[in-house]
Amino acid sequence: MTAQENWPKIAVVGAGAVGGYFGGLLARAGAPVVMIGRPAFVEAVKKNGLFLDTLQFQESVRVEASTELSAVRAAEIVLFCVKTTDNATTARVLGSLLAPSALVLSMQNGVDNVEQIRAAAAKIDALPAVVYVAASVPQPGRVKHVGRGDLVVGPESEKTKRIAEIFSRARVPCRISENIEGELWTKLVWNCALNAVSALGRAKYGLIASSPDAWKVVETAVYEVLAVARAAGIHPPGLEDPKAALAGALKIATQMAEALSSTGQDLNRGKRTEVDSLNGYISRRGAELGVPTPVNHSLFALVKLAEGRL
Repeated sequence: MTAQENWPKIAVVGAGAVGGYFGGLLARAGAPVVMIGRPAFVEAVKKNGLFLDTLQFQESVRVEASTELSAVRAAEIVLFCVKTTDNATTARVLGSLLAPSALVLSMQNGVDNVEQIRAAAAKIDALPAVVYVAASVPQPGRVKHVGRGDLVVGPESEKTKRIAEIFSRARVPCRISENIEGELWTKLVWNCALNAVSALGRAKYGLIASSPDAWKVVETAVYEVLAVARAAGIHPPGLEDPKAALAGALKIATQMAEALSSTGQDLNRGKRTEVDSLNGYISRRGAELGVPTPVNHSLFALVKLAEGRL
C-alpha cells in the first residue's frame, strides 16, 4: 500500500497532547494529516517533524502543520481537540469551512461537547469520542506518552464503524459502544475524581493513589458524580456499584501513575483549565437535580481560584 492510499484527509484542530498523539499515529501510519496549532508548535513541526516519545517507540513523524483554521478545507475527518472553553468560537469557523459530508470527532473531556458544537454550527456532523491517554507536550513539536492510548465511539453506525476502522489501521484501539453517553460519563467520573486533585496537589496520579487522605477526597467525588448520573438517568457501564467505580478510579490512577492531569498541566502553564466541564459541570447539574455535590463544587471553586478567574 502506498503511503496515503485509501486514507481520508484528516485535520487535527487543537494540536496539543491528545491531537498530537492520535494525529501523529495516523500520520505515522500513512494518513494525510494536517495539524492546526499554535505558532511555536507549527514552527517546530515544520522544522523537525512531530516527535512522538511513546511507550512503544520514539520517532519523528513528518506531518503538515498550520496556524490557520482554513487548513481544514477538504478534510473528510476532523479531530476536534480544542479546549472546551473554545468550542463555540471554533465550531462557528469550522461550519463555514467544512463540506457537509465531513465528520467532526470530539476528542475532549466532558459530556456535552457535541451538543455545544452542533448548537454553534448546525451543519457540522459531530460525533463524540471517549479518549483514554496520558500524554503531555514537554516542548513544542514533542509529545510525551506515558499511558494507555485508546478510544471509544458509538453507537454503531456506518460513520462510527468508519472511524473505528481508520484508527485501527493506525494501531489505535477503538471500541464501539451502544451506550456512548454512559461511556462519556464513565470518563467524567475519572476526570472529576483525579484531575483537580492532581492539579491542586501538584501530584501525579500514582501519588494520589498512595495517599489515604487524598483517596478519601477521590472517593467522595466519585460517589457524588454517580449520584448525579443516577438522578439524570445516565448509566455509566460497569459503574452501577460505587465500590466498582472506586476500584476503576484506582486502576486508572495506577495505569497512569506517572501522569499529571491535563488540569494540572494547564495550571502549570498559566492557562485556563477545563474544570467548568468537569467538576463544575457536576456542581451545576447536581444543583439542577437537587443532588448535593460539596466536594466537586469545592474542587471546582479551588481550581478557579488557582486560575485567578473566579
